[in-house]
Amino acid sequence: MQNISLIMPQKNIKISILRKFEDMPSSIFNYRFIIALVCAALLLLSGCKKALEDIPDSTLQGYFDSNILNKDFVVDLATDSSVDKTSLYTGYSFILKRTTSYTEGPMTGTKDGMVYTGTWKSNSDYSQLDINLNTPSIPTEFIFLNRVWRFTKKSLPIMELAPYGSTDPKVLHMRRLQ
Repeated sequence: MQNISLIMPQKNIKISILRKFEDMPSSIFNYRFIIALVCAALLLLSGCKKALEDIPDSTLQGYFDSNILNKDFVVDLATDSSVDKTSLYTGYSFILKRTTSYTEGPMTGTKDGMVYTGTWKSNSDYSQLDINLNTPSIPTEFIFLNRVWRFTKKSLPIMELAPYGSTDPKVLHMRRLQ
């Protein structure tokens, strides 16, 4: 009697799976990563529970509104041609107030109960900030602040500003208190 062993061939699972992918249309197979990203994004967006009226018109507007408008700021650094003017602003707090517009409104500077008024204005992409404190008799230190600034960094709580359209070596850093 001979010992005959029957060996059954085993299927290679990898080959079996790859053959199934071969049956897929090539366009779906080639774009499977993009399709997965789109599906993930749709799932993420459908889970949002915020009411439509609570979402601001733009992300930049919402950021500006929630982080800069109606917040108290103090001057952390003010330099003019490497001359440090920061001490001139000790005790002052500044507020850019929001009205119905998100790109302009009233502004106040307050020190020791004395309130100085003016206006602020920004462009539509919030890269500029025009400060104009124009109370009839403003302190001389406000002359430095009254100009169009550009944001060099919006890494709050600090707004880092430099003169817009100029290479003037002026720097203004304002820190949010709230």
